[in-house]
Amino acid sequence: MPRISFTRRQTLLGTAALGVSMSMPSLSRAQSRPLITHGVMSGDVAHDGAVIWSRADREAKMLVEWATTENMSDARAVPALAVGSPTDYTGKMALTGLPSDQDIFYRVTMSDLPDGTLSEPTTGTFRTAPMGSRDISFVWSGDTAGQGWGIDEDRGGMTTYATMLGHNPDFFLHSGDTVYADGPLKEEVELEDGTVWKNVVTPAKSKVAETLDEFRGQHLYNYMDKNVKALNAAVPIIAQWDDHEVTNNWYPNEVLAEDDRYTVKSMQLLSTRAHRAFHEMMPTRQSLSEPMRVYRKVSYGPLLDIFVIDMRTYRGDNTANTEAEGTPFLGADQLAWLKREMVNSTATWKVIASDMPIGMMVRDGDNMENSSNGDGPVLGREKDIAAVLSFIKAAEITNTVWLTADVHYTAAHHYSPDRAVFQEFEPFWEFVSGPLHAGTFGPSDYDNTFGPEVRYAKHPEPGQANLPPSDGMQFFGKVDIAADTGVMTVRLMDSADVELWSVELDPKLA
Repeated sequence: MPRISFTRRQTLLGTAALGVSMSMPSLSRAQSRPLITHGVMSGDVAHDGAVIWSRADREAKMLVEWATTENMSDARAVPALAVGSPTDYTGKMALTGLPSDQDIFYRVTMSDLPDGTLSEPTTGTFRTAPMGSRDISFVWSGDTAGQGWGIDEDRGGMTTYATMLGHNPDFFLHSGDTVYADGPLKEEVELEDGTVWKNVVTPAKSKVAETLDEFRGQHLYNYMDKNVKALNAAVPIIAQWDDHEVTNNWYPNEVLAEDDRYTVKSMQLLSTRAHRAFHEMMPTRQSLSEPMRVYRKVSYGPLLDIFVIDMRTYRGDNTANTEAEGTPFLGADQLAWLKREMVNSTATWKVIASDMPIGMMVRDGDNMENSSNGDGPVLGREKDIAAVLSFIKAAEITNTVWLTADVHYTAAHHYSPDRAVFQEFEPFWEFVSGPLHAGTFGPSDYDNTFGPEVRYAKHPEPGQANLPPSDGMQFFGKVDIAADTGVMTVRLMDSADVELWSVELDPKLA
Protein backbone atom coordinates (compact mmCIF):
# COMPACT_ATOMS: atom_id res chain seq x y z
CA MET A 1 0.00 0.00 0.00
CA PRO A 2 1.18 3.55 -0.57
CA ARG A 3 2.54 5.39 2.45
CA ILE A 4 0.83 8.53 3.71
CA SER A 5 2.69 11.73 4.48
CA PHE A 6 1.04 13.56 7.40
CA THR A 7 1.21 17.29 8.05
CA ARG A 8 1.25 18.58 11.63
CA ARG A 9 -2.42 19.54 11.34
CA GLN A 10 -3.34 16.10 10.01
CA THR A 11 -1.48 14.51 12.90
CA LEU A 12 -3.59 16.58 15.31
CA LEU A 13 -6.89 15.90 13.57
CA GLY A 14 -6.23 12.35 12.40
CA THR A 15 -6.18 10.16 15.48
CA ALA A 16 -5.54 6.56 16.24
CA ALA A 17 -6.86 3.41 17.85
CA LEU A 18 -5.87 -0.19 18.41
CA GLY A 19 -5.32 -2.51 15.47
CA VAL A 20 -7.93 -4.46 13.60
CA SER A 21 -7.99 -7.43 15.93
CA MET A 22 -10.48 -5.98 18.41
CA SER A 23 -13.90 -6.36 16.86
CA MET A 24 -13.61 -7.01 13.16
CA PRO A 25 -13.85 -10.24 11.16
CA SER A 26 -10.78 -11.50 9.38
CA LEU A 27 -11.19 -10.24 5.82
CA SER A 28 -8.95 -10.13 2.79
CA ARG A 29 -8.50 -6.42 2.18
CA ALA A 30 -8.01 -7.00 -1.52
CA GLN A 31 -11.48 -8.53 -1.69
CA SER A 32 -13.34 -6.40 0.84
CA ARG A 33 -14.64 -2.91 1.30
CA PRO A 34 -13.18 -0.69 4.00
CA LEU A 35 -14.85 -0.84 7.39
CA ILE A 36 -15.74 1.83 9.90
CA THR A 37 -14.76 -0.09 12.98
CA HIS A 38 -16.13 1.75 16.03
CA GLY A 39 -18.89 4.07 14.88
CA VAL A 40 -18.77 7.86 14.86
CA MET A 41 -18.57 10.60 17.48
CA SER A 42 -18.92 14.36 17.69
CA GLY A 43 -17.51 16.63 20.34
CA ASP A 44 -16.65 20.11 21.62
CA VAL A 45 -19.62 21.58 19.76
CA ALA A 46 -19.60 25.33 19.13
CA HIS A 47 -22.18 27.66 17.60
CA ASP A 48 -20.56 27.18 14.18
CA GLY A 49 -18.82 23.82 14.29
CA ALA A 50 -17.86 20.55 15.94
CA VAL A 51 -15.19 17.85 15.80
CA ILE A 52 -16.14 14.56 14.09
CA TRP A 53 -14.34 11.29 14.90
CA SER A 54 -14.27 7.89 13.24
CA ARG A 55 -11.93 4.97 12.50
CA ALA A 56 -11.15 2.82 9.47
CA ASP A 57 -9.62 -0.64 9.23
CA ARG A 58 -6.90 0.46 6.79
CA GLU A 59 -5.21 3.44 5.18
CA ALA A 60 -8.09 5.44 3.78
CA LYS A 61 -9.58 8.81 3.11
CA MET A 62 -12.17 9.88 5.66
CA LEU A 63 -15.06 11.47 3.76
CA VAL A 64 -17.51 13.58 5.74
CA GLU A 65 -20.74 15.18 4.58
CA TRP A 66 -23.10 17.24 6.70
CA ALA A 67 -26.66 18.45 6.22
CA THR A 68 -29.49 20.17 8.03
CA THR A 69 -32.01 17.52 6.94
CA GLU A 70 -32.08 13.93 8.15
CA ASN A 71 -32.40 12.58 4.60
CA MET A 72 -29.19 14.46 3.71
CA SER A 73 -30.93 16.15 0.76
CA ASP A 74 -28.81 19.27 1.29
CA ALA A 75 -25.57 17.41 2.03
CA ARG A 76 -22.31 19.30 1.75
CA ALA A 77 -18.97 17.53 1.49
CA VAL A 78 -15.83 18.74 3.25
CA PRO A 79 -12.25 18.05 2.13
CA ALA A 80 -11.15 14.48 2.78
CA LEU A 81 -8.77 13.57 5.61
CA ALA A 82 -6.14 10.86 5.18
CA VAL A 83 -6.04 8.30 8.00
CA GLY A 84 -3.33 5.71 8.35
CA SER A 85 -0.85 3.90 10.54
CA PRO A 86 0.70 6.99 12.23
CA THR A 87 -2.64 7.47 13.95
CA ASP A 88 -3.79 3.85 13.71
CA TYR A 89 -6.50 4.70 11.20
CA THR A 90 -8.62 7.14 13.23
CA GLY A 91 -9.57 10.58 11.99
CA LYS A 92 -10.74 13.77 13.66
CA MET A 93 -12.23 16.39 11.39
CA ALA A 94 -13.15 19.90 12.50
CA LEU A 95 -16.37 21.03 10.81
CA THR A 96 -16.67 24.81 10.50
CA GLY A 97 -19.16 27.28 9.08
CA LEU A 98 -22.20 25.46 10.44
CA PRO A 99 -25.45 27.30 11.20
CA SER A 100 -26.01 27.98 14.89
CA ASP A 101 -28.67 26.25 17.00
CA GLN A 102 -29.27 23.74 14.23
CA ASP A 103 -29.65 19.98 14.13
CA ILE A 104 -26.75 18.73 12.02
CA PHE A 105 -26.80 15.32 10.38
CA TYR A 106 -23.48 13.94 9.21
CA ARG A 107 -22.30 10.93 7.27
CA VAL A 108 -18.83 9.36 7.37
CA THR A 109 -17.51 7.08 4.63
CA MET A 110 -14.02 5.59 4.32
CA SER A 111 -12.43 5.38 0.86
CA ASP A 112 -9.70 2.78 0.37
CA LEU A 113 -6.53 4.57 -0.74
CA PRO A 114 -5.30 2.10 -3.39
CA ASP A 115 -8.54 1.62 -5.30
CA GLY A 116 -11.12 4.07 -3.91
CA THR A 117 -13.49 1.36 -2.70
CA LEU A 118 -16.01 2.86 -0.29
CA SER A 119 -17.14 1.62 3.08
CA GLU A 120 -20.74 1.51 4.14
CA PRO A 121 -21.53 5.01 5.46
CA THR A 122 -22.12 5.61 9.16
CA THR A 123 -24.31 8.48 10.30
CA GLY A 124 -24.49 10.67 13.36
CA THR A 125 -26.13 13.84 14.58
CA PHE A 126 -25.62 16.76 16.95
CA ARG A 127 -27.04 20.23 17.51
CA THR A 128 -24.84 23.29 17.30
CA ALA A 129 -24.74 25.70 20.21
CA PRO A 130 -27.10 28.67 20.10
CA MET A 131 -26.13 32.29 19.60
CA GLY A 132 -29.26 33.42 21.46
CA SER A 133 -31.00 32.10 24.55
CA ARG A 134 -32.78 28.76 24.41
CA ASP A 135 -33.39 25.95 26.86
CA ILE A 136 -30.27 23.84 27.45
CA SER A 137 -30.09 20.28 28.71
CA PHE A 138 -27.02 18.15 29.32
CA VAL A 139 -25.88 15.12 31.30
CA TRP A 140 -22.64 14.37 33.10
CA SER A 141 -20.94 11.45 34.84
CA GLY A 142 -17.65 9.56 34.93
CA ASP A 143 -15.94 6.23 35.59
CA THR A 144 -16.35 3.78 32.70
CA ALA A 145 -15.31 0.08 32.77
CA GLY A 146 -13.56 0.14 36.13
CA GLN A 147 -12.86 -2.29 38.97
CA GLY A 148 -13.26 -5.35 36.76
CA TRP A 149 -16.71 -4.53 35.37
CA GLY A 150 -16.57 -4.52 31.59
CA ILE A 151 -19.10 -5.32 28.89
CA ASP A 152 -21.43 -8.15 29.91
CA GLU A 153 -23.60 -8.55 26.85
CA ASP A 154 -26.01 -10.88 28.64
CA ARG A 155 -26.80 -8.01 31.03
CA GLY A 156 -27.23 -5.47 28.25
CA GLY A 157 -23.77 -3.93 28.33
CA MET A 158 -23.17 -0.41 29.66
CA THR A 159 -26.82 0.43 30.16
CA THR A 160 -26.44 3.80 31.91
CA TYR A 161 -25.38 5.20 28.54
CA ALA A 162 -28.76 4.15 27.13
CA THR A 163 -30.55 5.82 30.03
CA MET A 164 -28.71 9.08 29.38
CA LEU A 165 -29.50 8.87 25.66
CA GLY A 166 -33.18 8.63 26.52
CA HIS A 167 -33.05 12.22 27.80
CA ASN A 168 -31.92 13.51 24.38
CA PRO A 169 -29.39 15.90 25.92
CA ASP A 170 -27.62 18.65 24.02
CA PHE A 171 -24.29 17.15 25.08
CA PHE A 172 -22.64 14.71 27.47
CA LEU A 173 -19.86 15.86 29.81
CA HIS A 174 -17.60 12.91 30.68
CA SER A 175 -15.90 14.01 33.89
CA GLY A 176 -12.94 11.67 33.69
CA ASP A 177 -11.86 8.08 34.15
CA THR A 178 -13.11 7.62 30.61
CA VAL A 179 -11.18 4.33 30.67
CA TYR A 180 -9.39 2.17 33.24
CA ALA A 181 -6.00 1.63 31.66
CA ASP A 182 -4.77 0.07 34.91
CA GLY A 183 -7.74 -2.29 35.25
CA PRO A 184 -7.43 -5.58 33.36
CA LEU A 185 -10.61 -7.62 33.03
CA LYS A 186 -11.27 -11.25 33.88
CA GLU A 187 -13.62 -13.22 31.67
CA GLU A 188 -15.84 -14.17 34.60
CA VAL A 189 -16.55 -12.71 38.04
CA GLU A 190 -18.78 -14.57 40.49
CA LEU A 191 -21.26 -12.25 42.19
CA GLU A 192 -22.63 -12.47 45.72
CA ASP A 193 -26.02 -13.61 44.42
CA GLY A 194 -24.37 -16.64 42.80
CA THR A 195 -24.65 -15.40 39.23
CA VAL A 196 -21.63 -14.83 37.02
CA TRP A 197 -20.61 -11.54 35.41
CA LYS A 198 -19.20 -12.38 31.97
CA ASN A 199 -16.86 -9.77 30.53
CA VAL A 200 -16.01 -9.35 26.89
CA VAL A 201 -12.20 -9.30 27.05
CA THR A 202 -9.86 -8.00 24.36
CA PRO A 203 -6.05 -8.24 24.29
CA ALA A 204 -5.79 -4.61 25.38
CA LYS A 205 -8.03 -5.26 28.39
CA SER A 206 -6.17 -8.38 29.50
CA LYS A 207 -3.26 -6.41 31.05
CA VAL A 208 -2.36 -2.94 32.25
CA ALA A 209 -1.75 -0.47 29.42
CA GLU A 210 1.89 0.41 28.76
CA THR A 211 2.32 0.77 25.00
CA LEU A 212 0.57 3.37 22.88
CA ASP A 213 -1.52 0.66 21.22
CA GLU A 214 -2.58 -0.68 24.62
CA PHE A 215 -3.72 2.77 25.74
CA ARG A 216 -5.64 3.17 22.48
CA GLY A 217 -7.25 -0.19 23.07
CA GLN A 218 -8.71 0.93 26.39
CA HIS A 219 -10.87 3.48 24.59
CA LEU A 220 -11.72 1.17 21.72
CA TYR A 221 -12.98 -1.42 24.17
CA ASN A 222 -15.66 0.96 25.42
CA TYR A 223 -16.66 1.82 21.85
CA MET A 224 -17.52 -1.83 21.25
CA ASP A 225 -20.49 -1.48 23.59
CA LYS A 226 -23.78 -0.91 21.76
CA ASN A 227 -25.01 1.65 24.28
CA VAL A 228 -21.82 3.70 24.16
CA LYS A 229 -21.80 3.55 20.37
CA ALA A 230 -25.42 4.75 20.19
CA LEU A 231 -24.81 7.69 22.53
CA ASN A 232 -21.64 8.61 20.65
CA ALA A 233 -23.56 8.82 17.37
CA ALA A 234 -26.40 10.93 18.74
CA VAL A 235 -24.95 13.14 21.49
CA PRO A 236 -21.77 15.23 21.32
CA ILE A 237 -19.25 14.71 24.10
CA ILE A 238 -17.09 17.05 26.14
CA ALA A 239 -14.35 14.77 27.44
CA GLN A 240 -11.90 15.32 30.26
CA TRP A 241 -9.57 12.96 32.00
CA ASP A 242 -8.50 12.00 35.51
CA ASP A 243 -6.11 9.29 36.70
CA HIS A 244 -7.25 5.96 35.27
CA GLU A 245 -6.56 7.07 31.71
CA VAL A 246 -2.96 6.42 32.84
CA THR A 247 -2.93 4.56 36.18
CA ASN A 248 -4.44 4.91 39.63
CA ASN A 249 -3.56 8.12 41.52
CA TRP A 250 -0.69 9.02 39.20
CA TYR A 251 1.37 12.20 39.33
CA PRO A 252 3.95 13.32 36.75
CA ASN A 253 7.13 12.58 38.71
CA GLU A 254 5.99 9.16 39.90
CA VAL A 255 8.06 6.03 39.29
CA LEU A 256 6.18 2.72 39.50
CA ALA A 257 9.01 0.95 41.28
CA GLU A 258 6.82 -1.40 43.32
CA ASP A 259 4.07 -2.30 40.83
CA ASP A 260 5.17 -5.57 39.24
CA ARG A 261 2.41 -5.36 36.63
CA TYR A 262 4.40 -2.67 34.82
CA THR A 263 7.62 -3.14 32.89
CA VAL A 264 7.48 0.56 31.98
CA LYS A 265 8.15 2.36 35.25
CA SER A 266 8.36 5.98 34.08
CA MET A 267 5.15 7.94 34.62
CA GLN A 268 6.38 10.58 32.20
CA LEU A 269 6.49 7.96 29.45
CA LEU A 270 3.20 6.29 30.39
CA SER A 271 1.33 9.58 30.70
CA THR A 272 2.70 10.86 27.38
CA ARG A 273 1.38 7.75 25.63
CA ALA A 274 -1.94 8.03 27.47
CA HIS A 275 -2.26 11.72 26.58
CA ARG A 276 -1.80 10.90 22.92
CA ALA A 277 -4.28 8.03 23.03
CA PHE A 278 -6.86 10.19 24.83
CA HIS A 279 -6.79 12.88 22.16
CA GLU A 280 -6.65 10.34 19.33
CA MET A 281 -9.69 8.55 20.69
CA MET A 282 -11.83 11.55 21.69
CA PRO A 283 -13.32 14.30 19.47
CA THR A 284 -11.50 17.04 21.38
CA ARG A 285 -10.43 20.37 19.96
CA GLN A 286 -6.65 20.55 20.25
CA SER A 287 -4.34 23.51 20.44
CA LEU A 288 -1.67 23.65 17.73
CA SER A 289 0.73 25.17 20.25
CA GLU A 290 -0.02 22.63 23.01
CA PRO A 291 -1.72 19.64 21.36
CA MET A 292 -1.82 17.41 24.46
CA ARG A 293 -3.57 19.99 26.64
CA VAL A 294 -6.84 18.81 28.19
CA TYR A 295 -8.06 22.02 29.83
CA ARG A 296 -10.18 24.27 27.64
CA LYS A 297 -13.38 26.33 27.54
CA VAL A 298 -16.46 25.17 25.65
CA SER A 299 -19.06 27.90 25.12
CA TYR A 300 -22.70 26.92 24.68
CA GLY A 301 -24.50 30.18 24.05
CA PRO A 302 -25.22 33.14 26.32
CA LEU A 303 -26.49 30.95 29.15
CA LEU A 304 -23.52 28.60 29.60
CA ASP A 305 -19.75 28.34 29.51
CA ILE A 306 -18.01 25.09 30.52
CA PHE A 307 -14.47 25.35 31.88
CA VAL A 308 -12.85 21.92 31.61
CA ILE A 309 -9.95 21.77 34.05
CA ASP A 310 -7.13 19.24 34.52
CA MET A 311 -6.15 18.40 38.10
CA ARG A 312 -3.77 15.66 37.03
CA THR A 313 -1.13 16.79 34.54
CA TYR A 314 0.40 19.73 36.39
CA ARG A 315 0.27 18.55 39.99
CA GLY A 316 3.18 18.02 42.34
CA ASP A 317 3.88 14.73 44.04
CA ASN A 318 1.24 13.04 46.16
CA THR A 319 2.24 13.85 49.74
CA ALA A 320 0.46 14.43 53.03
CA ASN A 321 -0.49 17.70 51.30
CA THR A 322 0.27 19.87 54.29
CA GLU A 323 2.98 22.10 52.81
CA ALA A 324 2.50 25.59 54.24
CA GLU A 325 3.83 27.21 51.08
CA GLY A 326 1.51 25.18 48.89
CA THR A 327 2.19 22.64 46.18
CA PRO A 328 1.03 22.67 42.53
CA PHE A 329 -2.36 21.23 41.66
CA LEU A 330 -3.68 23.14 38.65
CA GLY A 331 -0.31 24.68 37.88
CA ALA A 332 0.46 28.34 37.26
CA ASP A 333 -0.41 28.41 33.55
CA GLN A 334 -3.76 26.66 33.95
CA LEU A 335 -4.63 28.77 36.98
CA ALA A 336 -3.92 31.96 35.03
CA TRP A 337 -5.94 30.65 32.07
CA LEU A 338 -8.93 29.80 34.28
CA LYS A 339 -8.95 33.22 35.92
CA ARG A 340 -8.64 34.99 32.58
CA GLU A 341 -11.37 32.97 30.87
CA MET A 342 -13.79 33.23 33.78
CA VAL A 343 -13.44 36.98 34.18
CA ASN A 344 -13.98 37.40 30.43
CA SER A 345 -17.03 35.11 30.35
CA THR A 346 -20.36 36.78 29.68
CA ALA A 347 -22.37 33.57 30.10
CA THR A 348 -25.01 33.47 32.81
CA TRP A 349 -23.73 30.16 34.21
CA LYS A 350 -20.07 29.18 34.52
CA VAL A 351 -19.70 25.44 35.02
CA ILE A 352 -16.29 24.32 36.27
CA ALA A 353 -15.92 20.75 35.02
CA SER A 354 -13.55 19.26 37.56
CA ASP A 355 -12.09 15.76 37.47
CA MET A 356 -12.07 15.53 41.29
CA PRO A 357 -14.26 16.92 44.09
CA ILE A 358 -12.66 19.67 46.17
CA GLY A 359 -14.02 19.07 49.68
CA MET A 360 -13.83 15.29 49.98
CA MET A 361 -10.71 13.52 51.19
CA VAL A 362 -9.36 11.11 48.58
CA ARG A 363 -6.39 9.13 49.87
CA ASP A 364 -3.39 7.54 48.16
CA GLY A 365 -2.14 5.23 50.88
CA ASP A 366 -0.71 7.50 53.57
CA ASN A 367 -0.73 10.45 51.18
CA MET A 368 -3.51 12.58 49.76
CA GLU A 369 -4.72 12.27 46.18
CA ASN A 370 -6.81 15.39 45.66
CA SER A 371 -6.66 18.87 47.20
CA SER A 372 -8.20 18.02 50.58
CA ASN A 373 -5.97 17.15 53.53
CA GLY A 374 -8.16 17.28 56.63
CA ASP A 375 -9.78 20.02 58.68
CA GLY A 376 -7.89 23.25 59.10
CA PRO A 377 -6.32 26.11 57.19
CA VAL A 378 -5.36 26.17 53.52
CA LEU A 379 -2.29 23.98 52.93
CA GLY A 380 -0.66 22.12 50.06
CA ARG A 381 -2.82 21.79 46.95
CA GLU A 382 -5.63 23.67 48.65
CA LYS A 383 -3.68 26.84 47.79
CA ASP A 384 -4.71 26.53 44.13
CA ILE A 385 -8.37 25.95 45.05
CA ALA A 386 -8.31 28.91 47.43
CA ALA A 387 -6.79 31.04 44.67
CA VAL A 388 -9.65 30.18 42.32
CA LEU A 389 -12.38 30.74 44.91
CA SER A 390 -10.98 34.02 46.20
CA PHE A 391 -10.49 35.30 42.65
CA ILE A 392 -14.12 34.52 41.81
CA LYS A 393 -15.20 36.61 44.80
CA ALA A 394 -12.80 39.49 44.15
CA ALA A 395 -13.69 39.67 40.45
CA GLU A 396 -17.42 39.45 41.28
CA ILE A 397 -17.89 36.44 39.00
CA THR A 398 -21.38 35.07 39.53
CA ASN A 399 -23.22 31.78 39.06
CA THR A 400 -20.36 29.29 39.29
CA VAL A 401 -21.19 25.60 39.68
CA TRP A 402 -18.73 22.71 39.98
CA LEU A 403 -19.50 19.34 38.36
CA THR A 404 -17.38 16.25 38.97
CA ALA A 405 -17.26 12.46 39.36
CA ASP A 406 -14.26 10.32 40.51
CA VAL A 407 -15.46 8.97 43.89
CA HIS A 408 -17.96 6.38 42.57
CA TYR A 409 -21.10 7.62 44.26
CA THR A 410 -23.43 10.57 43.84
CA ALA A 411 -23.74 13.62 46.08
CA ALA A 412 -24.73 17.28 46.29
CA HIS A 413 -22.42 19.57 48.25
CA HIS A 414 -22.98 23.16 49.26
CA TYR A 415 -19.92 25.23 50.22
CA SER A 416 -20.19 28.33 52.38
CA PRO A 417 -17.67 30.61 54.12
CA ASP A 418 -19.98 30.53 57.15
CA ARG A 419 -18.90 26.90 57.73
CA ALA A 420 -15.34 27.23 56.44
CA VAL A 421 -11.89 27.86 57.87
CA PHE A 422 -10.95 29.76 54.70
CA GLN A 423 -13.62 32.39 54.16
CA GLU A 424 -12.62 34.52 51.16
CA PHE A 425 -15.18 33.12 48.74
CA GLU A 426 -18.84 33.23 47.84
CA PRO A 427 -21.13 30.23 48.52
CA PHE A 428 -21.37 27.72 45.67
CA TRP A 429 -22.57 24.22 44.77
CA GLU A 430 -20.64 21.14 43.73
CA PHE A 431 -22.44 18.11 42.29
CA VAL A 432 -20.91 14.65 42.08
CA SER A 433 -22.11 11.81 39.90
CA GLY A 434 -20.86 8.42 38.80
CA PRO A 435 -19.99 5.71 38.25
CA LEU A 436 -21.29 5.24 34.73
CA HIS A 437 -20.18 1.62 34.54
CA ALA A 438 -17.79 0.67 37.33
CA GLY A 439 -17.69 -0.39 40.96
CA THR A 440 -19.64 1.70 43.48
CA PHE A 441 -17.89 2.89 46.65
CA GLY A 442 -18.21 5.51 49.37
CA PRO A 443 -18.73 7.61 51.28
CA SER A 444 -15.66 9.81 51.69
CA ASP A 445 -14.60 11.91 54.65
CA TYR A 446 -14.90 15.68 54.37
CA ASP A 447 -12.50 18.57 54.96
CA ASN A 448 -13.89 21.78 56.52
CA THR A 449 -11.36 24.13 54.88
CA PHE A 450 -13.97 25.35 52.37
CA GLY A 451 -17.05 24.51 54.43
CA PRO A 452 -18.75 21.68 52.50
CA GLU A 453 -22.17 20.51 53.61
CA VAL A 454 -23.68 17.30 52.24
CA ARG A 455 -27.20 18.05 51.05
CA TYR A 456 -27.66 14.62 49.48
CA ALA A 457 -25.64 11.44 48.94
CA LYS A 458 -26.30 7.92 47.78
CA HIS A 459 -23.64 5.25 48.19
CA PRO A 460 -23.24 1.66 49.42
CA GLU A 461 -23.88 0.76 53.02
CA PRO A 462 -20.89 0.61 55.41
CA GLY A 463 -18.78 -2.46 54.71
CA GLN A 464 -19.86 -2.64 51.08
CA ALA A 465 -17.43 -1.79 48.29
CA ASN A 466 -17.03 -2.32 44.57
CA LEU A 467 -20.68 -3.11 43.98
CA PRO A 468 -21.21 -4.32 40.39
CA PRO A 469 -23.27 -2.35 37.87
CA SER A 470 -25.94 -5.04 38.13
CA ASP A 471 -26.71 -3.83 41.67
CA GLY A 472 -28.16 -0.67 40.13
CA MET A 473 -26.01 1.89 41.94
CA GLN A 474 -24.75 3.60 38.81
CA PHE A 475 -25.35 7.32 38.57
CA PHE A 476 -25.40 10.33 36.28
CA GLY A 477 -26.50 13.92 36.63
CA LYS A 478 -28.77 16.02 34.44
CA VAL A 479 -28.69 19.81 34.14
CA ASP A 480 -31.45 21.93 32.61
CA ILE A 481 -31.20 25.69 32.10
CA ALA A 482 -34.42 27.55 31.30
CA ALA A 483 -34.10 30.25 28.66
CA ASP A 484 -36.88 32.45 30.04
CA THR A 485 -35.71 32.59 33.67
CA GLY A 486 -32.10 31.40 33.55
CA VAL A 487 -32.89 28.94 36.36
CA MET A 488 -30.56 25.93 36.48
CA THR A 489 -32.13 22.67 37.63
CA VAL A 490 -29.72 19.93 38.67
CA ARG A 491 -30.98 16.37 39.03
CA LEU A 492 -29.09 13.37 40.38
CA MET A 493 -30.26 10.24 38.57
CA ASP A 494 -29.61 6.51 38.70
CA SER A 495 -29.19 4.01 35.89
CA ALA A 496 -32.87 3.06 36.07
CA ASP A 497 -33.70 6.72 35.32
CA VAL A 498 -35.01 7.37 38.83
CA GLU A 499 -34.63 10.96 39.98
CA LEU A 500 -32.93 10.74 43.37
CA TRP A 501 -32.67 14.43 44.27
CA SER A 502 -32.91 17.81 42.59
CA VAL A 503 -32.43 21.50 43.22
CA GLU A 504 -33.31 24.69 41.35
CA LEU A 505 -30.65 27.39 41.33
CA ASP A 506 -31.70 30.96 40.61
CA PRO A 507 -29.10 32.98 38.71
CA LYS A 508 -27.70 36.17 40.13
CA LEU A 509 -28.29 38.65 37.33
CA ALA A 510 -26.29 41.82 36.75
